[in-house]
Amino acid sequence: MTRVSETTLPAGSSRTPFRRPASGFHRVFARERQAANVRRRPERVLPSNRARGLRHRPWGDYGLFLVLVVPNLVLLGLFVYRPLVDNIRLSFTDWNLAEPFAHFIGVRNYREWWTRADTWQIVGNTVIFTAFAVGGSMVLGLALALLLDRKLFGRNVVRSVIFAPFVISGAAVGVAFQFIFDPGFGLVQDLLHRIGITNVPDFYQDPHWALFMVTVTYIWKNLGYTFVIYLAALQGVRRELLEAAAIDGAGRWTTFTRVLLPQLRPTTYFLSITVMLNSLQVFDIINVMTRGGPLGTGTTTMVYQVYQESFRNFRAGYGATVATIMFVVLLVITLIQVRVMDRDE
Repeated sequence: MTRVSETTLPAGSSRTPFRRPASGFHRVFARERQAANVRRRPERVLPSNRARGLRHRPWGDYGLFLVLVVPNLVLLGLFVYRPLVDNIRLSFTDWNLAEPFAHFIGVRNYREWWTRADTWQIVGNTVIFTAFAVGGSMVLGLALALLLDRKLFGRNVVRSVIFAPFVISGAAVGVAFQFIFDPGFGLVQDLLHRIGITNVPDFYQDPHWALFMVTVTYIWKNLGYTFVIYLAALQGVRRELLEAAAIDGAGRWTTFTRVLLPQLRPTTYFLSITVMLNSLQVFDIINVMTRGGPLGTGTTTMVYQVYQESFRNFRAGYGATVATIMFVVLLVITLIQVRVMDRDE
């Protein structure tokens, strides 16, 4: 509305007062006040079709949650937790796979595992193999990631070549490395002879060299996994910290240990857990290359012992005992690693 001003009339006059149009200032002020009132007026938000549907649905979002989660919980229960419970129950029995029923024997299997002569050699093989497999894969993977985290000609091709063995079957890799380490015409023997080493070790007769051979094969196959994870982690490193360290005169080793490695600590914890779990489950490479030998248990790990006792010796109860012990040990180690990682973060 346009504001007007009234003209004062004498008292007792019956004339209608004359209204003059308001000045330009008053008109502008009135328009601004009207616009402010419009802005303060809350807009009416109409609910969307999805919101109206959920409101009239009896279960709403909770029903959608059940539809999405319950099938996954059922699958986990059937294929993860139920076999785990059955394995623990089976470890207290004596069951020959050829017999229809298992006989309860209490903790006799656990007592036998503790007192057997080959138990601690198998445990030692498992610890040595896992330690060198985890350490070798992570150290070499980080070194290659640092080398290829720069603009080099053909780096994408090299990255693909490094990662390719990870997607190859472990059995195929084991067959290939059988020829590489063959004591008669293998590539390793030929290279050692060329550099003047005539006393070439027999990788298939010496238990120590056999375990070394299996470990090298596993590291070569899984090196691409740690390489790719570390390479991805290097993309998130704060470059300004590296530049600040260079400006302060820090050397390469100091920059690596004091600036770069702390930023890669979460990735290192993650890889230490996953690579350890994967290395403890290695079966195909050992089965193809050495079958647990030489000398009976030269390269036998706890996982391979589960296979031998359950499907070669038909002692499913004792095999379940070894598997249960492995599960408990792995659970404790993983919980410790996660606790340390959370504390550092």
